[in-house]
Amino acid sequence: MTNKKTPLTLPGVSENIYAGFWLRLGSLLLDALILAPVIILILYLNSTSKNAYLITFLPNLAFVVWYRVYLVKKYGGTPGKLIMGIKILKIDGSDVTLKEAILREIVTLCLTVFVSIVTILSLMKASEAYYDSLSWLTKQQYIASLSPVLFLVYTWLSNLWTYGELIVLLFNKRKRAIHDFIAKTVIVRSLYIDKLRATMAEEDMQPIPIKS
Repeated sequence: MTNKKTPLTLPGVSENIYAGFWLRLGSLLLDALILAPVIILILYLNSTSKNAYLITFLPNLAFVVWYRVYLVKKYGGTPGKLIMGIKILKIDGSDVTLKEAILREIVTLCLTVFVSIVTILSLMKASEAYYDSLSWLTKQQYIASLSPVLFLVYTWLSNLWTYGELIVLLFNKRKRAIHDFIAKTVIVRSLYIDKLRATMAEEDMQPIPIKS
């Protein structure tokens, strides 16, 4: 176990080497754009019948894990992050492993599983004939009305997590969100990764000063 951390600044680099709010927001919007066709298809399939959601639940969850965990482990980021020129590293500057990729998404995945289970329980209570007669939007409203307290709990938890992430991100020098602290990761501008690692290697080679 090492306590080494990526430096706050690099010699000769004036801009912040870490991905702040706007870079992260840009990567999220790009990911949303890339995923839009898949999301639209899933929403359409789920709206066709009660059983459709049950059938697509596991494939949908597997796709989320592949996109947000496997791609991060393999490439250091989702497509949106890579296009924006940012990459996820461990706090010691090395590439992330499956462990960090999972830990970064563990809270979001738990929330996703929670709301999915609530949705399934609601669908099991729904009238199939009435459900099929509704439009897509009113179907969502009908499902929510069948378990209002649980959906409200999900909304509050999701909002608490999102705003907590934002506040923490804005008020630390390495621009780390809560999930970065959980996984011990940082998001760095790809342009500076080689220089960052070279700087850290040079620091490791410096002799330790002897106290008199």
